Amino acid sequence: MFAYPKRALRINSRLYASASALNPLTSPAPSAFRIFDRHAKLLQKNRAAALNGGEISRQVDYVRDEVANRMIERFMDIKRQFVSLLDLGSGSGHFSKLLPSTSASKVTMLDLSDVALHRDPPSDFEVEVIRKQVDEERLLETIDRNSQDVVVSCLCLHWVNDLPGVLIQIREVLRPDGVFIAAMFGGDTLFELRTSLQLAELEREGGISPRVSPMTDTRDVSNLMGRAGFTLLTVDIDEIQVTYPTIWELVEDLRNMGESNAIQDRRHIIRRDTLLAASSIYSALHANEDGTVPATFEVIYMIGWKPSPDQPKPLQRGSGQKNLKDVL
Repeated sequence: MFAYPKRALRINSRLYASASALNPLTSPAPSAFRIFDRHAKLLQKNRAAALNGGEISRQVDYVRDEVANRMIERFMDIKRQFVSLLDLGSGSGHFSKLLPSTSASKVTMLDLSDVALHRDPPSDFEVEVIRKQVDEERLLETIDRNSQDVVVSCLCLHWVNDLPGVLIQIREVLRPDGVFIAAMFGGDTLFELRTSLQLAELEREGGISPRVSPMTDTRDVSNLMGRAGFTLLTVDIDEIQVTYPTIWELVEDLRNMGESNAIQDRRHIIRRDTLLAASSIYSALHANEDGTVPATFEVIYMIGWKPSPDQPKPLQRGSGQKNLKDVL
């Protein structure tokens, strides 16, 4: 249990999947449609990072900071010295702040929001960082192919329109045998809020509009990574549950995190009576015994390697020397 002002956070981990590469694609294809309004997302992130000189957004860093701590454990398990590390969608540097000075010679932070990138001073980092404002969907326009030893991404990929294309670009900028380590929100994230808003809109307005962004299903992540050309894949899941006094504190924190709705065809206004109904439904369906309400963040962690002739290869089928029945 992790305590935060007015909130409590609980984490449950479980291993989800491990897979090998499938039919890698050779180049990113342009997105055929746009789910998210990237300009709106930029404005949301800028606003959140600028509030009260960044103090408001620092108060709601608890989810990203916890996920970054989980990611750094995975990163430190890789016993290798790296020259260059790319922190994609870094925000204010939740992951890069945890890097020891010996982890990489060069760390580059990229983010859509220049305000978020420069929210915190260099003294918060042990490593020397270069900060660049870059749209995560246009990675190859800024970063050279085969130039990075490591690419990490902490909770930004759920806002890109073409996730397969971005994964391919990430593979392209990695050197052979380079590693990609990422965390992104999964499909069950904020299911309590989603269902409450949907039921409230059905009751008060007679229809449903998208209020919580669609997210990748955990079952698809291994396939997406394999199709993008990564090998030696590992995917696992954490569920982070934060307890709030009411739905209003949850919505306020999401706004201050820069995680407000940015769906392209979203409705910009939600009626107050619909919100009041959603609050009542949320409490009726999900409230704890003490009257507080939980919010679940499903986090998918993934690790993949760019192919290299030096990597371990699976043995050919039928080459085993022992029967599995004898081992069990």
